[in-house]
Amino acid sequence: MLSYTAFIRPSIRIRPLRHHATRSLATSVFSKTGSTPTAEAEEHLKNVAKYNQYTNAFVDLTQPDHIRSQAIESTRRWESGTAKSAVDGAVMGYKMNFCTSDLRTTCSSAMLENFKAPYTATAIELLEKAGVIMGGKINMDEFGMGSHNVYSHAGPARNPFEILGRSTEEIQELEARSAGGSSGGSAAAVASNMCFAALGSDTGGSVRLPASYCGVVGFKPSYGRISRWGLVAYASSLDTVGTLTKTVSDAQTIYDIMAKEDPKDSTCLTERQRKAIADTLNPIDLTRLKDQDVNAKPLLGVRVGIPQEFNLAELAPATKDLWRRGIQVLKDAGAVVIPVSLPNTKLAVGAYFTLATAEASSNLQRYDGIRYGHQSDKNDEKDALYSHTRMEGFGKEVKRRILLGTYVLTSGSFDNFFLRAQKIRQMVRNDFDRVFSRRNAITGSCGNLVEDFESDNSAATRVHALLTPVAVSTAPKLKDVIGDQIDPVDAFLDDIFTIPASLAGIPSMSVPFGTCTKDGFPMGLQIMSQYGDEEMVFKVAKVIEEKGRGMSNKNSS
Repeated sequence: MLSYTAFIRPSIRIRPLRHHATRSLATSVFSKTGSTPTAEAEEHLKNVAKYNQYTNAFVDLTQPDHIRSQAIESTRRWESGTAKSAVDGAVMGYKMNFCTSDLRTTCSSAMLENFKAPYTATAIELLEKAGVIMGGKINMDEFGMGSHNVYSHAGPARNPFEILGRSTEEIQELEARSAGGSSGGSAAAVASNMCFAALGSDTGGSVRLPASYCGVVGFKPSYGRISRWGLVAYASSLDTVGTLTKTVSDAQTIYDIMAKEDPKDSTCLTERQRKAIADTLNPIDLTRLKDQDVNAKPLLGVRVGIPQEFNLAELAPATKDLWRRGIQVLKDAGAVVIPVSLPNTKLAVGAYFTLATAEASSNLQRYDGIRYGHQSDKNDEKDALYSHTRMEGFGKEVKRRILLGTYVLTSGSFDNFFLRAQKIRQMVRNDFDRVFSRRNAITGSCGNLVEDFESDNSAATRVHALLTPVAVSTAPKLKDVIGDQIDPVDAFLDDIFTIPASLAGIPSMSVPFGTCTKDGFPMGLQIMSQYGDEEMVFKVAKVIEEKGRGMSNKNSS
């Protein structure tokens, strides 16, 4: 996590945000509630006191008096028309794998239990420049490895969906449900209104799966859109900074603040690359649709694909019905829905866990008990400090993945596993490029496609976005996924719908779309689009979000 080069790289060039004399609370994220930063901060603090003991979402909290003083300053800026941004005064929580100089960065691991970073992550720096208030650091699966937030040194996070408005006695009697993982704490904190929004990290679905389980919006932008500097690495080629919010527009607002070039992160897109992407995203031609009401049908001209390979036998009936309802909503909004094929989807899960564990094995070598982090007190064998430290500091899931990744990288397995997984990853990326109507500006769409991409004969069958489920079912009971109650391989399959987008590095969002009448828990749909085309994701997601409010699923799961 910390390296020599981390201290000699140039600091991020952050342009000061302009103050607008006309900016008022009516243009802020507080306009929906008609509130102020001071009142919202008090509401968040009240909910932390009431719900955090049950959800176990926040692990470290900012001092309440500090939050109050910052909220008062923000309210004054709004009153004087000098607010820093639309989120000035909003309280946000940060997943425990984001470095902050004020609070610990433990990654929910005993290995880093007392570690405090000497710097703050770029994404958080940008948010602070915009006036965001840090509410605290949030629970997660250890080093981001898990699908239910149960592999945490701080204990599991719990789904808060049923607890709102209940008394403390009623809450304690509820049967705990999974909050999802690895950003389960972030989703739980937002869903229980303990903060306005939260940052999470998404490696293979770690933002989108918890969002679906907890009934909030989970957004993973294109790989490289947001700087990873200060995000503790799990799998460097897959890790992406994501957000958990109550609405799609809130996710878009926060994304716009963080999506900046950062010279400290070599994987972060440069301004030149961002411009190249923008140049490929031509507006949809609506001239042929001028007789139709664009306001009544906001998705006119948009083609949405339905991947046939995502219609798995394991899908719960309620999830299938939810998917059908989502398809109908898009049709009613003017979209053309087209069946598409992503033939290599079935290979994605195996390729993902091969690559992710290999990269984790490499990234976690730095935790040796010498430079920082936990150090074992055992000294019963010569040169055994390293092994004792890692045995004590890492949890069982982390050790499992380190062992698997180390095996994958051995000379006898490298070609058969790691290189083959890299080839499958490219095949998955090519599948997406073949179905999307817009060119992949960074990698090039596919070598076998014609030069004029839009004029190709098959252009009419290509799509602007994809719609799929997020999870196989609603949030499982915590007792069914904790301890030895779940097979590790079964846990890997929880991310089966979210992994393909992570392998391809494309933007993806989980949007709440009703609840299941059998257990009353929320269910979400996933929107994906071409690399760099976040605006299309937001556009389709807003339609799903609007129609999904109050929708209840009629089928049982």
